[in-house]
Amino acid sequence: MKLPLNVDYSGKVVVVTGAGGLICGAMARAFARSGAKVAALDLNEEAVKGLADELKAEGHVCEGYKANVLDPEALEAVHQAVVRDLGPCDILVNGAGGNNPRATTDNEYQHEAREGGKSFFDLQPDGVDFVFKLNFQGTLLPTQAFAKDMVAKKSGCILNISSMNAYTPLTKIPAYSAAKAAISNFTQWLATHFAGTGIRCNAIAPGFLVSAQNYKLLFNDDGTPTPRSAKILSGTPMGRYVNADELIGGTLFLCDDRAASAITGVVLPIDCGFAAYSGV
Repeated sequence: MKLPLNVDYSGKVVVVTGAGGLICGAMARAFARSGAKVAALDLNEEAVKGLADELKAEGHVCEGYKANVLDPEALEAVHQAVVRDLGPCDILVNGAGGNNPRATTDNEYQHEAREGGKSFFDLQPDGVDFVFKLNFQGTLLPTQAFAKDMVAKKSGCILNISSMNAYTPLTKIPAYSAAKAAISNFTQWLATHFAGTGIRCNAIAPGFLVSAQNYKLLFNDDGTPTPRSAKILSGTPMGRYVNADELIGGTLFLCDDRAASAITGVVLPIDCGFAAYSGV
Protein backbone atom coordinates (compact mmCIF):
# COMPACT_ATOMS: atom_id res chain seq x y z
CA MET A 1 0.00 0.00 0.00
CA LYS A 2 1.33 3.42 -0.99
CA LEU A 3 -0.17 6.05 1.30
CA PRO A 4 -2.18 8.65 -0.65
CA LEU A 5 -1.43 11.49 1.80
CA ASN A 6 1.72 12.62 3.56
CA VAL A 7 0.37 12.62 7.10
CA ASP A 8 2.05 12.12 10.45
CA TYR A 9 0.12 10.37 13.21
CA SER A 10 3.17 9.88 15.42
CA GLY A 11 2.22 9.77 19.09
CA LYS A 12 -1.45 9.05 18.34
CA VAL A 13 -3.17 5.92 19.62
CA VAL A 14 -5.65 4.66 17.03
CA VAL A 15 -8.21 1.99 17.89
CA VAL A 16 -9.74 0.17 14.91
CA THR A 17 -12.62 -2.25 15.43
CA GLY A 18 -13.28 -4.84 12.73
CA ALA A 19 -9.57 -4.74 11.90
CA GLY A 20 -9.61 -8.41 10.92
CA GLY A 21 -11.60 -7.53 7.80
CA LEU A 22 -10.68 -6.14 4.41
CA ILE A 23 -11.62 -2.47 4.90
CA CYS A 24 -10.50 -1.92 8.47
CA GLY A 25 -7.39 -4.02 8.04
CA ALA A 26 -6.34 -1.58 5.32
CA MET A 27 -7.12 1.33 7.63
CA ALA A 28 -5.08 -0.16 10.47
CA ARG A 29 -2.13 -0.60 8.12
CA ALA A 30 -2.41 2.99 6.89
CA PHE A 31 -2.46 4.47 10.39
CA ALA A 32 0.47 2.33 11.51
CA ARG A 33 2.48 3.30 8.44
CA SER A 34 1.67 6.93 9.24
CA GLY A 35 3.35 6.62 12.62
CA ALA A 36 0.39 5.82 14.88
CA LYS A 37 0.30 3.21 17.62
CA VAL A 38 -2.55 0.99 16.45
CA ALA A 39 -4.85 -1.22 18.49
CA ALA A 40 -6.45 -3.69 16.08
CA LEU A 41 -9.69 -5.16 17.49
CA ASP A 42 -11.74 -8.01 16.09
CA LEU A 43 -13.68 -11.06 17.22
CA ASN A 44 -11.26 -13.01 15.03
CA GLU A 45 -8.21 -12.91 17.29
CA GLU A 46 -6.04 -14.85 14.85
CA ALA A 47 -6.63 -12.24 12.14
CA VAL A 48 -5.66 -9.22 14.25
CA LYS A 49 -2.69 -10.98 15.84
CA GLY A 50 -1.48 -11.76 12.33
CA LEU A 51 -2.01 -8.14 11.30
CA ALA A 52 -0.04 -6.96 14.34
CA ASP A 53 2.82 -9.34 13.55
CA GLU A 54 2.88 -8.11 9.95
CA LEU A 55 3.11 -4.47 10.97
CA LYS A 56 5.65 -5.11 13.71
CA ALA A 57 7.85 -6.88 11.15
CA GLU A 58 7.76 -3.65 9.13
CA GLY A 59 8.89 -1.69 12.17
CA HIS A 60 5.51 -0.22 13.13
CA VAL A 61 3.56 -0.32 16.41
CA CYS A 62 0.42 -2.45 16.44
CA GLU A 63 -1.21 -4.76 18.96
CA GLY A 64 -4.05 -7.15 18.20
CA TYR A 65 -6.90 -7.74 20.65
CA LYS A 66 -9.84 -10.10 20.60
CA ALA A 67 -12.93 -7.95 21.10
CA ASN A 68 -16.67 -8.50 21.00
CA VAL A 69 -18.15 -5.10 20.14
CA LEU A 70 -21.51 -6.18 21.60
CA ASP A 71 -20.12 -6.95 25.06
CA PRO A 72 -19.60 -3.81 27.21
CA GLU A 73 -17.61 -5.61 29.90
CA ALA A 74 -15.30 -7.24 27.36
CA LEU A 75 -14.83 -3.90 25.61
CA GLU A 76 -13.87 -2.20 28.84
CA ALA A 77 -11.33 -4.94 29.52
CA VAL A 78 -9.84 -4.38 26.08
CA HIS A 79 -9.91 -0.63 26.68
CA GLN A 80 -7.84 -1.05 29.82
CA ALA A 81 -5.42 -3.33 27.97
CA VAL A 82 -4.98 -0.75 25.18
CA VAL A 83 -4.32 2.02 27.70
CA ARG A 84 -1.76 -0.19 29.44
CA ASP A 85 -0.02 -1.29 26.24
CA LEU A 86 -0.25 1.80 24.03
CA GLY A 87 -1.85 4.66 25.95
CA PRO A 88 -5.24 6.43 25.95
CA CYS A 89 -7.21 6.44 22.70
CA ASP A 90 -6.89 9.48 20.39
CA ILE A 91 -8.75 8.16 17.35
CA LEU A 92 -11.48 5.51 17.19
CA VAL A 93 -12.49 3.86 13.92
CA ASN A 94 -15.77 1.99 14.36
CA GLY A 95 -15.42 -0.55 11.59
CA ALA A 96 -17.13 -3.64 13.00
CA GLY A 97 -20.39 -4.45 11.23
CA GLY A 98 -21.92 -6.51 8.47
CA ASN A 99 -25.00 -8.30 7.22
CA ASN A 100 -26.44 -11.75 7.91
CA PRO A 101 -28.36 -14.19 5.68
CA ARG A 102 -31.15 -14.35 8.29
CA ALA A 103 -31.95 -10.71 7.50
CA THR A 104 -31.76 -11.04 3.71
CA THR A 105 -34.53 -11.88 1.22
CA ASP A 106 -33.92 -14.18 -1.74
CA ASN A 107 -35.91 -11.98 -4.12
CA GLU A 108 -35.55 -8.31 -4.93
CA TYR A 109 -39.29 -7.74 -5.33
CA GLN A 110 -42.24 -9.41 -3.62
CA HIS A 111 -44.00 -10.20 -6.89
CA GLU A 112 -40.94 -12.26 -7.87
CA ALA A 113 -41.07 -14.39 -4.72
CA ARG A 114 -40.86 -18.10 -5.39
CA GLU A 115 -42.19 -20.97 -3.29
CA GLY A 116 -39.47 -22.25 -1.00
CA GLY A 117 -37.54 -18.99 -1.17
CA LYS A 118 -37.15 -16.50 1.64
CA SER A 119 -39.44 -13.52 1.13
CA PHE A 120 -39.89 -10.39 3.22
CA PHE A 121 -42.52 -12.23 5.25
CA ASP A 122 -40.03 -14.97 6.12
CA LEU A 123 -37.44 -12.70 7.71
CA GLN A 124 -36.80 -13.73 11.30
CA PRO A 125 -36.78 -11.14 14.12
CA ASP A 126 -33.61 -12.57 15.62
CA GLY A 127 -31.77 -12.17 12.32
CA VAL A 128 -32.91 -8.58 11.88
CA ASP A 129 -32.08 -7.84 15.51
CA PHE A 130 -28.59 -9.29 15.09
CA VAL A 131 -27.82 -7.04 12.11
CA PHE A 132 -29.08 -3.94 13.92
CA LYS A 133 -27.06 -4.77 17.03
CA LEU A 134 -23.89 -5.59 15.13
CA ASN A 135 -23.93 -2.34 13.19
CA PHE A 136 -25.51 0.17 15.56
CA GLN A 137 -24.65 -1.12 19.03
CA GLY A 138 -21.35 -2.32 17.58
CA THR A 139 -20.62 1.37 17.00
CA LEU A 140 -22.25 2.81 20.12
CA LEU A 141 -20.61 0.48 22.66
CA PRO A 142 -16.97 0.92 21.50
CA THR A 143 -17.58 4.67 21.46
CA GLN A 144 -18.72 4.51 25.07
CA ALA A 145 -15.61 2.53 25.96
CA PHE A 146 -12.96 4.59 24.16
CA ALA A 147 -14.34 8.13 23.82
CA LYS A 148 -13.87 8.60 27.58
CA ASP A 149 -10.15 8.94 26.89
CA MET A 150 -10.83 11.69 24.36
CA VAL A 151 -13.13 13.59 26.72
CA ALA A 152 -10.37 13.53 29.33
CA LYS A 153 -7.88 14.89 26.77
CA LYS A 154 -10.39 17.38 25.32
CA SER A 155 -9.41 16.21 21.84
CA GLY A 156 -9.93 13.25 19.56
CA CYS A 157 -11.68 11.90 16.53
CA ILE A 158 -14.27 9.20 15.90
CA LEU A 159 -14.74 7.77 12.41
CA ASN A 160 -17.76 5.57 11.71
CA ILE A 161 -18.38 3.37 8.68
CA SER A 162 -21.67 4.07 6.95
CA SER A 163 -22.61 2.80 3.49
CA MET A 164 -24.26 3.61 0.19
CA ASN A 165 -27.22 1.77 1.69
CA ALA A 166 -27.69 4.70 4.04
CA TYR A 167 -28.49 7.00 1.11
CA THR A 168 -30.67 4.69 -0.95
CA PRO A 169 -31.53 1.22 0.39
CA LEU A 170 -30.52 -1.76 -1.69
CA THR A 171 -32.95 -4.54 -2.48
CA LYS A 172 -32.78 -7.80 -0.49
CA ILE A 173 -31.00 -6.36 2.58
CA PRO A 174 -33.54 -4.25 4.52
CA ALA A 175 -31.99 -4.61 7.96
CA TYR A 176 -28.47 -3.77 6.83
CA SER A 177 -29.68 -0.75 4.85
CA ALA A 178 -31.66 0.58 7.80
CA ALA A 179 -28.82 -0.08 10.23
CA LYS A 180 -26.35 1.87 8.11
CA ALA A 181 -28.83 4.74 7.84
CA ALA A 182 -28.83 4.71 11.64
CA ILE A 183 -25.02 4.98 11.60
CA SER A 184 -25.16 8.13 9.47
CA ASN A 185 -27.72 9.65 11.83
CA PHE A 186 -25.74 8.59 14.90
CA THR A 187 -22.61 10.17 13.43
CA GLN A 188 -24.38 13.53 13.32
CA TRP A 189 -25.73 12.99 16.83
CA LEU A 190 -22.27 12.22 18.21
CA ALA A 191 -20.76 15.21 16.41
CA THR A 192 -23.26 17.47 18.13
CA HIS A 193 -23.07 15.76 21.51
CA PHE A 194 -19.27 15.93 21.70
CA ALA A 195 -18.82 19.30 19.98
CA GLY A 196 -17.92 21.09 23.21
CA THR A 197 -15.34 18.50 24.24
CA GLY A 198 -12.91 18.87 21.35
CA ILE A 199 -13.98 15.56 19.77
CA ARG A 200 -14.92 15.44 16.09
CA CYS A 201 -17.07 12.65 14.64
CA ASN A 202 -17.44 11.85 10.96
CA ALA A 203 -18.10 8.85 8.75
CA ILE A 204 -17.22 7.48 5.38
CA ALA A 205 -19.76 5.74 3.16
CA PRO A 206 -17.95 3.19 1.00
CA GLY A 207 -19.36 2.19 -2.33
CA PHE A 208 -19.34 -1.38 -3.56
CA LEU A 209 -16.22 -3.41 -2.82
CA VAL A 210 -15.44 -6.99 -3.74
CA SER A 211 -14.58 -9.14 -0.73
CA ALA A 212 -14.60 -12.79 0.25
CA GLN A 213 -18.01 -12.23 1.86
CA ASN A 214 -19.80 -10.99 -1.27
CA TYR A 215 -17.77 -12.53 -4.10
CA LYS A 216 -20.31 -15.27 -4.78
CA LEU A 217 -23.08 -12.66 -5.02
CA LEU A 218 -21.16 -10.61 -7.56
CA PHE A 219 -19.43 -13.20 -9.74
CA ASN A 220 -20.24 -16.58 -11.22
CA ASP A 221 -17.87 -19.52 -10.88
CA ASP A 222 -16.31 -18.65 -14.25
CA GLY A 223 -15.58 -15.08 -13.11
CA THR A 224 -18.30 -13.41 -15.14
CA PRO A 225 -20.53 -10.85 -13.36
CA THR A 226 -23.83 -12.03 -11.92
CA PRO A 227 -26.99 -10.10 -12.89
CA ARG A 228 -26.78 -8.21 -9.57
CA SER A 229 -23.17 -7.27 -10.25
CA ALA A 230 -24.13 -6.00 -13.71
CA LYS A 231 -26.87 -3.84 -12.16
CA ILE A 232 -24.43 -2.38 -9.65
CA LEU A 233 -21.84 -1.49 -12.27
CA SER A 234 -24.42 -0.05 -14.64
CA GLY A 235 -25.48 2.29 -11.83
CA THR A 236 -21.92 3.34 -11.04
CA PRO A 237 -20.66 6.16 -13.29
CA MET A 238 -17.02 5.03 -13.07
CA GLY A 239 -18.12 1.54 -14.07
CA ARG A 240 -16.05 -0.32 -11.49
CA TYR A 241 -15.87 -1.37 -7.86
CA VAL A 242 -14.10 0.58 -5.14
CA ASN A 243 -10.78 -0.77 -3.90
CA ALA A 244 -10.29 -0.89 -0.11
CA ASP A 245 -7.11 1.18 -0.43
CA GLU A 246 -9.18 3.96 -2.04
CA LEU A 247 -10.87 4.55 1.32
CA ILE A 248 -7.58 5.50 2.94
CA GLY A 249 -7.27 9.05 1.64
CA GLY A 250 -10.65 10.10 3.03
CA THR A 251 -9.97 8.26 6.29
CA LEU A 252 -6.60 9.88 6.93
CA PHE A 253 -7.97 13.30 5.97
CA LEU A 254 -11.04 13.19 8.22
CA CYS A 255 -9.03 11.95 11.21
CA ASP A 256 -6.33 14.62 10.88
CA ASP A 257 -6.99 17.44 13.35
CA ARG A 258 -4.97 19.87 11.26
CA ALA A 259 -6.51 19.14 7.87
CA ALA A 260 -10.10 18.62 9.06
CA SER A 261 -10.22 20.73 12.23
CA ALA A 262 -13.61 22.29 11.36
CA ILE A 263 -15.17 19.15 9.86
CA THR A 264 -17.54 17.21 12.07
CA GLY A 265 -20.86 15.49 11.44
CA VAL A 266 -20.24 14.70 7.76
CA VAL A 267 -20.65 11.42 5.91
CA LEU A 268 -18.23 11.24 2.98
CA PRO A 269 -19.21 8.99 0.05
CA ILE A 270 -16.30 7.11 -1.50
CA ASP A 271 -18.26 5.30 -4.14
CA CYS A 272 -17.06 5.80 -7.74
CA GLY A 273 -20.01 8.14 -8.23
CA PHE A 274 -22.80 5.73 -7.25
CA ALA A 275 -24.65 8.23 -5.03
CA ALA A 276 -24.53 10.91 -7.71
CA TYR A 277 -26.18 8.91 -10.51
CA SER A 278 -29.96 8.89 -10.98
CA GLY A 279 -29.92 6.00 -13.44
CA VAL A 280 -30.64 8.14 -16.51
